[in-house]
Amino acid sequence: MMNELVGVAVAAAVSWLNFVIIDTWMGLPEKPGVRGADYIGRDIMRRGGDLAGGFFQGNIVCSPDASAGTLLGAIGCYLMGVPEGGIIAALLVFIGNRLCADPGYAGTTGALSITVIIAISSLAGLKPEMFVAGMVIAITTIQGLNHRGSSRLLGAIARRMNRYTDLK
Repeated sequence: MMNELVGVAVAAAVSWLNFVIIDTWMGLPEKPGVRGADYIGRDIMRRGGDLAGGFFQGNIVCSPDASAGTLLGAIGCYLMGVPEGGIIAALLVFIGNRLCADPGYAGTTGALSITVIIAISSLAGLKPEMFVAGMVIAITTIQGLNHRGSSRLLGAIARRMNRYTDLK
């Protein structure tokens, strides 16, 4: 059995990588998907942050992208078991994307990928509830601690993945 604090820390790191890589790969830093994401991204840039990172942050606030999918997938696995809960969460995120007129699949991909990750990591003693707590921590590092700093980190990741914005 794994120590809970260690488990939550590992789950937070894995969840962070899961949703940041998926959201960047799906193009969240390239352009705002909705008007609110544009306002958030440009406001973060005016305060010394990175525009692409700001678009990333704005997009995850305004529609169910991989951050929401990863959190909801972990919650589904906790409530209903693996893989059923994660698959149901992915379906609900997919419906949420369509309701938000979001043409992407980042949220659905996040829910499905975290379901697979939880299933595999359960062999090492990690539990779904560790991923729920870990994902809350992961989202907080992007949205709740330092927008300027986290937007710069997200912008650097976007550059490395060739997903940086062309907008000014």
